[in-house]
Amino acid sequence: MSTSPFDAYRDPERPGGRRRRGSVTRDGSERRRERRKGGEMDWLTGGGRGRGERAVVPDAEFSSYYGQPVVKPMPWKHEIPAYLFLGGLAAGSGMIGAAAGATGREVLRRNARLVAMSAVAASGGALIKDLGRPERFINMLRTVKLTSPMSVGTWIFSGFSAFASVAAAAEVNRMIEGRSGGSGDGLPIVGGLVRFIEPIGDLGSFAFGPPLAAYTAVLLSDTATPLWFEARQHLPFVFVSSASMAAAGVQLALSPTSETGPVSRLAALGALGDYIAVEATERRLRAMEVEEPLHQGNPGRMMKAAKVLTIAGGVGALLGRRSRIIAAASGVALATASALTRFAVVDAGIASAKDPKYTVGPQRARLAERQAHGIVHDGITTAR
Repeated sequence: MSTSPFDAYRDPERPGGRRRRGSVTRDGSERRRERRKGGEMDWLTGGGRGRGERAVVPDAEFSSYYGQPVVKPMPWKHEIPAYLFLGGLAAGSGMIGAAAGATGREVLRRNARLVAMSAVAASGGALIKDLGRPERFINMLRTVKLTSPMSVGTWIFSGFSAFASVAAAAEVNRMIEGRSGGSGDGLPIVGGLVRFIEPIGDLGSFAFGPPLAAYTAVLLSDTATPLWFEARQHLPFVFVSSASMAAAGVQLALSPTSETGPVSRLAALGALGDYIAVEATERRLRAMEVEEPLHQGNPGRMMKAAKVLTIAGGVGALLGRRSRIIAAASGVALATASALTRFAVVDAGIASAKDPKYTVGPQRARLAERQAHGIVHDGITTAR
């Protein structure tokens, strides 16, 4: 008898082997019963047809792709989470400075404007250090691509920086005028122009603040990194709330309590929003089987500390508004919690990309979720 490579897997002499055309090995009722019991499955899996096939391909336990991660981890160091934190701090401070200017809180306005300008400059420096060369940032301004979070974010960052510079220059101009006894001598040459366009700087800082605080979350979510991608629906809320409590916390530490009443409420509200958003993010990650990197190792320790500081800082900001010491301590706690949250999210995302199970696990979870909702006929990946 002649054999083929196919016969090496399915012995033609076995009762369940391949039968010749015209031969009858089972009656029709028995075949129908076997189909009902096991269904029609591929012969490689060894199931479904009731013919006794042996499984040739074992159940896969995915560990790597040729020894490499499925998703390439981001080669980021501490410059990027610092860039994220400082950008959020700048965004919140710019909005506080604009609101303080509109309500006549001069010390709060000055501190917030200077913090906004300092933070956005330091944030840009951290980004350029990560890029390696300053011209790489400039090259991103050559085009505008609305479908690219990086392109849109670059223009948001640049626009906020321009308006914050105007507001900070107006504050510096006012400080120089005060030192000269109010004689009107401010910044050389541009002093008059800065005084004229000062309201535009406040308006632009207030308008560009929320996008600056949120776009970095979209930037992370628009990647294949498992943890960031699965947190895409909640991460913007985490970053915006974190930016609010960081900016308010810094002003609680720098400004007198006589002017920080609204800032205290903003700090408490930001802390509450941050805690709720982080909890919602963790629930989503838990459902998609990619929560572990956020709770293990250094990211886990930072996240635990961030939660404790968020609660303590929020309560202190709300209840200790009349105490300068309590307000300052609460502000430092909130700013530290915001920084720890950014560092934890970045480090956990990089860790999730290094382990293939965090790439494959969410894919299987999404498939099971779609099947549970009855979505089984829209493609081969969702067919039962």
